[in-house]
Amino acid sequence: RFHDLDLARRHRSGVEPQGRRELIRGAVRKLTIDVRPGEYVVARLDAAAAVPPRLLDPNAGFASVTRTESELSVVCPAELAPAGADIESGWRLLVVQGTLNLTLTGIMAALAGALAAAGVSLFALSTFNTDQLLVKQADLARAVAALRNAGHVVDET
Repeated sequence: RFHDLDLARRHRSGVEPQGRRELIRGAVRKLTIDVRPGEYVVARLDAAAAVPPRLLDPNAGFASVTRTESELSVVCPAELAPAGADIESGWRLLVVQGTLNLTLTGIMAALAGALAAAGVSLFALSTFNTDQLLVKQADLARAVAALRNAGHVVDET
């Protein structure tokens, strides 16, 4: 996942100590990002709404459900969009490959910074293992170009 993961390991083990800024810059210099097929939606349901059961099906693919005191927020494939939800459609999912250590810093900032510089808005998600970004379908080509120009590898297959 990181082409420079050894840099972080050496730093933690005390070999070749470096400043924090240098470590972060080296560690996020080159991430590999997968562009997932299909359209995704961001949906909002009432905070008291039940989680639609089909979102919990392990065969359904990527889905994220977050409950706050004011909403139940869902990100899922368009075909699984919850009935009766406020829906923002037309998103594409980009996933950082591999497992990220939860103590790493600067990953999302590096990706978001590259996209912001290109004028691409994003919807960011993080899980225990990795980070995901959603960009509008209309901005996908610009997003891919911006990430590549920032030194990341983007796999569109």
